[in-house]
This record gives sequence, structure tokens and C-alpha cells, in this order.
Amino acid sequence: MAIIELDNVGKRFKEKWVLKNITLSFDAGKIYGLIGRNGSGKTMMMKIITGMVSPSEGTVQVEGKRVGADVDIPDSIGAIIEVPGFLPDMSAMNNLKYLAGLRGIIGEDTIRKTIEIVGLDPDSKKRVGKFSLGMRQRLGIAQAIMEDPNILLLDEPMNGLDNQGVNDVRELLKGKRKEGKTIILASHHLDDIDALCDCVYTLDNGRLIS
Repeated sequence: MAIIELDNVGKRFKEKWVLKNITLSFDAGKIYGLIGRNGSGKTMMMKIITGMVSPSEGTVQVEGKRVGADVDIPDSIGAIIEVPGFLPDMSAMNNLKYLAGLRGIIGEDTIRKTIEIVGLDPDSKKRVGKFSLGMRQRLGIAQAIMEDPNILLLDEPMNGLDNQGVNDVRELLKGKRKEGKTIILASHHLDDIDALCDCVYTLDNGRLIS
């Protein structure tokens, strides 16, 4: 059974369709790639799956629940969509403690381990506002995975990472696949798509072309 199902999903702003007639399903234990030019609809599709944006037509189901009807924002999704946003005057640890406190399902030990997994120091006092792009990206990945979601939606997760960082994230995602997670990865880097994805979809002008 598919863990995510999109049925004839479309999104329109005034007269412009940014997504149109998207029907797709995603199974557990696989990594899916989304490719396409800027503005092709990849990010919008992810926003609709998460419940951040409501579709103009069609339906989305996540783990059997209709997004926007049965559930507003599915708890089972971890995501990086566009540039990760954090409180710039706080450390990595304090940022994630603040975010984790909104739901209260994980404790400090789990947060510390997650920060270490992505190659950052949980004891560092460095403010996130002083982080490099790569460090912010690592922290964004930590935020996405820290509550052990069943689904990961990752929009350009390798942005700003050096070669070691890219390799680290690839291995992390392969491990999540082995755990049975569903991962949807949007990237301009075809090397990442080739190295990771079980199935690849191409979007162009908001439509699925392959």
C-alpha cells in the first residue's frame, strides 16, 4: 500500500497553474527523485504533501489520511523545503530544543545524538546566524530527522555541502531507506539522483512528463 498518494493534484495562482494533473504514489522503503528546472513544480508538490499549501484541485493522502481534511499537517513527515529557517541568535542545540519542545515527543539526548549524526557539535555555543551555508544545511537535515519520521521530503538537501558532507548525507539517506522510510528528494545534482534514487520523476511547467 502506498504511504503517499496524490490524485489529480493541481495548484493555481490566479490564472497560472504551477501544478496540474499530478497523480503519483510513493511506497515505503524507497527513495524517489524529483527533477526539473527551477519553477517546474517540485517545491510546490512538496509543500502540498506537507499540508503547508492547499491544492486547488485533487487530493493528497498520507498514511491513509487526507491532508487538509483528516489531518492538517501530517506528523509523520520531516522536511527541508527551501532554505532552512532557524533563530539566528541561538545555538544549534537550542534551536532544535526549541523546535522539539513544540511537540514534546523527544528529549535532549535524542537531539544531541541527531546533531552528532549530521556532523555538528551539540555543545558548540556558536550562533546559527554565524553558520556557513553547509552547517545550516546539516542542521536542517538534523531538524528533519530528529523525531524519526516515516517520510522525509528533502528539497535540495546537498546545497552548500562539501564532498564529505554530500557523502555523509548520502549514507544517512541510504540508512533511512533500510529502516523502511519513504524519501522524496528534489535535486539539480544528477549525481545525487543516480546514487540514491529507486525511481525518478521529471516535472516541467507543473506537469509530470516522465
